[in-house]
Amino acid sequence: MKRIAIALFLLILLAACTNQEAGQQNGWGEEFWQDSTFVQTRVDASNLDKGLIRANISGKWQLYEITNLPEEFLEWSLGKRQQTLENIRKGKLPSLAGPHNGIVATYGYQRADSQFKLNNAVKGMGYLPKPEKIAEVIELLETTIDDEMPAKLDILKELYQQGDETWDTTKQVSLELYSTPTRGTQTFLNQMANPVSVIVFMDIPTFKLKTISYLLHPENSNLTEYENNVVKFVNLMHSYFHGKFDKIFPAVVYNVVEVYNSSPGTKEGKGTKIE
Repeated sequence: MKRIAIALFLLILLAACTNQEAGQQNGWGEEFWQDSTFVQTRVDASNLDKGLIRANISGKWQLYEITNLPEEFLEWSLGKRQQTLENIRKGKLPSLAGPHNGIVATYGYQRADSQFKLNNAVKGMGYLPKPEKIAEVIELLETTIDDEMPAKLDILKELYQQGDETWDTTKQVSLELYSTPTRGTQTFLNQMANPVSVIVFMDIPTFKLKTISYLLHPENSNLTEYENNVVKFVNLMHSYFHGKFDKIFPAVVYNVVEVYNSSPGTKEGKGTKIE
């Protein structure tokens, strides 16, 4: 009987430690919020301008070097985006495959309705302008957002044609559309608790990005001018194509650390690391 009691005590202690390690309270992420905003405390982005980012992964602070997306990725991604714009102009529906729909794998937080901490979700992805270009691109989008769609397609295509002259090739960006203080999406909860994300793009060629995800809430008063511009740009780009929304959504910045070619049946692919 004594052994059973000790075993039960150890199991309870282990469960408590597991929840404490993740910082969990109710299993929906309320602990990440203060009123209507959140601050991601497990990422230190203060040295991004030096190509470095610190993150608390699996309970340990680690330093990561950010890398540029390789030329073969840029050729595929930017080329496919331009092709998609042309297809839309011709009245064709966008393909589900390609560089817009990133399949994002995360882990780290056991939500109240699940037995697992692992998650996978499809997220709309895009590029972020370089810090020295972001204000200029924001102004362009703001002054043309009410133009007819054919004119906006031309503007987007021209931007993509500029390649790494305009775009920061160390990042991909997305929006957190659905998390609230009382109910976090599994992706959001995992990224707040354990900010590593792996992105796969379903296409041929197939690319995989291992990243550190950095979340920015628009009501966080401690955001830098650049971070505020990031939030503004990602929301503006979303509205530019999908129509205006009555709220500003949190931005998610995926800082690229490793890049793999996961194309099947090729010598260069099959999960080969290229950056």
